Amino acid sequence: MASHLPLTLPPFYEFEADATWRCIEFISDLHLSEAQPRTTAAWVEYLEHSQADAIYILGDLFEVWIGDDARQPGRFETQAAVVLANAASQRAMGFMAGNRDFLVGSALLGACGMVGLPDPTLLSAWGERVLLTHGDALCLDDLAYQDFRRLVRSEAWRRDFLAQPLAVRESQARQMRDASEAGKRRVPAANWADVDTASAVAWMHATASRTMVHGHTHRPGSEVLAPGYTRHVLSDWDCDGAPPRAQVLRLTRDGFTRIDLVP
Repeated sequence: MASHLPLTLPPFYEFEADATWRCIEFISDLHLSEAQPRTTAAWVEYLEHSQADAIYILGDLFEVWIGDDARQPGRFETQAAVVLANAASQRAMGFMAGNRDFLVGSALLGACGMVGLPDPTLLSAWGERVLLTHGDALCLDDLAYQDFRRLVRSEAWRRDFLAQPLAVRESQARQMRDASEAGKRRVPAANWADVDTASAVAWMHATASRTMVHGHTHRPGSEVLAPGYTRHVLSDWDCDGAPPRAQVLRLTRDGFTRIDLVP
């Protein structure tokens, strides 16, 4: 049993869906990279054909993001930015940082026409108040990760990291990613840290929300955390693995539905 106190709700951003919207979609944890060509292709196809009025990306769109200046000719980051800009020309697009792409900055957001969403963000749509978060801040039982998160989210760390040459940042990011993957392999997936229930319910209560949408845990599904308080966990995407998976969470006036993009 966890011995920590519930996490205090951080300052949050609140906005209301446009009255003309009919459909909002949420995705997260695509972990896009050149090493995942089928996943990237599925993402491009989804953005080209989605009928949503708004799409909100709740973190870990990229496997790693080492700075907005990585958008250089011929690089994967540049190609991805073009896809995002095209999508944002057709609908509202919002981005919330995850644990892999927390270095996405205003330069990328501005170039792509996306709105940056603080974590957490409260969305009001069709009379429902939905609390959006990536989810990693709520995984309180993962003490080592929470220490790491506090370090890399500090202004000093970000400044020092981004001041290094691109090649050095790539090498360091690869080492951190490899260490993270090795750590996950040592722990059965069923034992990976989940969001702290008490903290999640406290956040919803403090924002007068009955619903939370988050990613990060790679455990898609919906669950009642406490009477009257429900969370919807987004799916990760992996169309290069077996079995392939790619799922969208859709919100309309009729409520939430899950859309499986894999035949």
